[in-house]
Amino acid sequence: MATQHPSSAPHAPALSAPYPMAKPGYGKRSAPDQQARTRHDFALLPTRERYVAGFVDHLPDGAAMSVKTLAKQLPLYGQQAISTALTALSVAGHLRRVRCPVVGTGDETRWVFRTFWSRTARDNEWWNTYLATEQATQAAAPAPEAPALDTAPPPPSAPAEEPPPLPAPERPRTERAPEPTPVPHQRTPAQAPSTEPAPPAPGTAPATPHAVEAARSPAYLALARLGRDDHRLTLSADDCSTLEAQAAEWLARGVSVDYLTSALTAGLPAKVDSPVGLLRRRLNDKVPPRLPTAGSPSPGAPAPARHLLVECTDCGRPGPPQALPDGLCRPCRETHSGSVGGGNSPHPADIADVKAHMNNLRDLLKPV
Repeated sequence: MATQHPSSAPHAPALSAPYPMAKPGYGKRSAPDQQARTRHDFALLPTRERYVAGFVDHLPDGAAMSVKTLAKQLPLYGQQAISTALTALSVAGHLRRVRCPVVGTGDETRWVFRTFWSRTARDNEWWNTYLATEQATQAAAPAPEAPALDTAPPPPSAPAEEPPPLPAPERPRTERAPEPTPVPHQRTPAQAPSTEPAPPAPGTAPATPHAVEAARSPAYLALARLGRDDHRLTLSADDCSTLEAQAAEWLARGVSVDYLTSALTAGLPAKVDSPVGLLRRRLNDKVPPRLPTAGSPSPGAPAPARHLLVECTDCGRPGPPQALPDGLCRPCRETHSGSVGGGNSPHPADIADVKAHMNNLRDLLKPV
C-alpha cells in the first residue's frame, strides 16, 4: 500500500484582521502641513512612545483611537501603558483629543469625539490656532437640515388609452340602406313639466351639505359659528364670505380658531345693530402680531454657538484649547511635570551607585 506523506509546504499565514474604524465623524483626524514620513520620525521619544507613535501615524483617518482598541492591536503594552504613552505624545505636541458639537434634530446636540494627529511635533500656539480655525469652519458651515418631505402631489396618472373605434363597414355604393319603417304617433296625455332636479352627471358625486361644509375654510366656519355662540353676531353667508379673508389673516399669523372666536366675542355691547360692521372693525383693530411656526427659529435670534472643546489626554476633562496646554488639564499637568522633571526623581548616577551597592551586598551574602 502506498503511504500518504503529509505535505511539507508551510501553510499560508492567516491574514490579520483590518484595524477597526470608528463611526463616521469620529476617530483619527490628520492635521495639515505635516512633513514627509522618514525613518527618523519620533527618534527623540522613548522606546514605548516611539512604538505607539509609529503605529498611530500609519493608521488611516477615521480609525478608532480609544485606549482599549489600541491595546488590543498592540500586544506589547496594556491599557495603562497605552494611556501613559498617549499622554506623553500629547505633551510632545503630536496629538489633541477634541469634542466637536454636531446639531441634531430640534434642540438636540450631539458631541463627536476626534483625535487630531500630527506627525510633526507642534507647540501649544500652533494647536490653539489650528483648533480655533477648525471651530470657525464649523461655525460657518450650515447646520445639517432634516430632509424635506416630498409634499408635492403625485403626478396625475395618464388616462388609459382607449382603443380607437372600429370603422363602420362600408356599404357598397350600389346598395341603398333600407329606410326605417315609420311608426305611427300615439296620442299621450299632456304631462306637467317635472319639478324634480336633473340627475347628476355620471361620475360626479352629489354635493351634500356635509361636503359643502368640509370644503369651506376654517376662517369661514369660525365666522359662521359665531351666531350659534351668540345671537348678536349672526352673519349671513355673504357676510361670512366678505370677512373670510380678514379672519384667514388671523389664522395665518399663528393663532387658533378658539383665540379668534374669543377675541371677536369678548366685551360685546348689549345690542349690536350691524354684526358685520362690528366684526370688520374688530378684525382690523385687534389683528395679532405674526407668530413663528413651531420649530422655526425666531427672526433675529442668534444661532447657537458651536464650541469646540479639547479633552485632557490623561483624565478626559473638557475645556477650551487655551486652558489645556500640552493637551492636559492643570492637575494632570502638575502630576506629569512632577513625575518627569520633579526634584524627587533620582539622578542616573545615584541609580548606578544603588545597583553597585546591592550587587556588593549579594556577594557578601553568598556562602563561602
